[in-house]
Amino acid sequence: MFDPKTRSEAPAPQLSPLESPWRRALGRGRRFLKVHGHKLWWLHSAYALTLGAFVASFAQKGFDHARWLAVTLGSAWLLMILFFRVYGSGAGQSNLEHAPPKAKIRFYVMTYALKNLYQGMLFFLVPFYWKSTTPDAPNVWFVILLAVCAVLSTLDIVFDRVLMRWRSVASLFHGIILFGCLNLVFPALLADTRTLYSLLGAGAVTVVGFWTLHVPVVELRNKLYAALFLGSIAAGTGLVYVARTAIPPVPMHLSRGAVGPVVLEDGRLAMEVTRLHFSVIKQLMAVTDVVIPGGKGDRLLHVWRLNGVPIARMAEELSRVEGPFGTVRLKSSLTASEIPEQRTGSWHVDVETEDGQLVGRVAFVVIE
Repeated sequence: MFDPKTRSEAPAPQLSPLESPWRRALGRGRRFLKVHGHKLWWLHSAYALTLGAFVASFAQKGFDHARWLAVTLGSAWLLMILFFRVYGSGAGQSNLEHAPPKAKIRFYVMTYALKNLYQGMLFFLVPFYWKSTTPDAPNVWFVILLAVCAVLSTLDIVFDRVLMRWRSVASLFHGIILFGCLNLVFPALLADTRTLYSLLGAGAVTVVGFWTLHVPVVELRNKLYAALFLGSIAAGTGLVYVARTAIPPVPMHLSRGAVGPVVLEDGRLAMEVTRLHFSVIKQLMAVTDVVIPGGKGDRLLHVWRLNGVPIARMAEELSRVEGPFGTVRLKSSLTASEIPEQRTGSWHVDVETEDGQLVGRVAFVVIE
């Protein structure tokens, strides 16, 4: 470079190490992430949601894949325990913005691994629970809860800054997933298991999982802690028993159901109706097919209801007929003498387990 004062060439300025092209590019990258980092997290969340949709479609391939949930569930459980053993309850997460880079990297690596495990489990679970859910019944709330958890697991900012910030919130989130998975894993690993036993077992293990996140195992040597531990297991299983009618009986589901006034010689309905006039009713017949991929662990029954009031209960021993392989076909009927004189209104034929869980429902209306 020419210097007019000295009328000679001035030496070219040398770039310091901090001003090297590599350093400058790195600085630009950091500034970009600082300004647009949140947008990139939301973009990743959209990607995770799309990936979850593919997992949900994979779940349609069959119930046999549910056995892999046991491995994923165990990994998530251990990782969750490790997470809170390293970061504590919430103080570490709340101070994360000012934490050293290595601490941030460890935090985000662990939460990223947890998110992927939870996303895989939840998006695998939701289709099974949806098939076992009756939309106009109380058990629809549980599949909605799982769907909400599935969406939250894809939202990186919500997961990192809310769900993983407090141990109580994280353990509640983990407990919902643990219970939902075990309710499906038990019949997958132990064929012909009664649905009620799967529910109670899932409830008990969920309570144990909650304790492992909050109390070190050595504390159970204390008689008070041991008594509280056993008492909480009893309370947890009792709560599950009381709430059993609000939980879908996975993996059972109603594949087909219909009601009609006439039946053919081969046992099929001559016509399937959803609306009929009371004057044409001489008898009512219902045929339902229930798919049992986890084996036959429950006794099923038909419950006929008019405007929500039970009219008749038909046990499986009296209503089961030969049906397609892998299904339980029930056929029951009401004769003219069994049908109330005031027969107009909303009718339901519910397929229930002997413990009161609703498997599926056939609805029709009788008009004047």
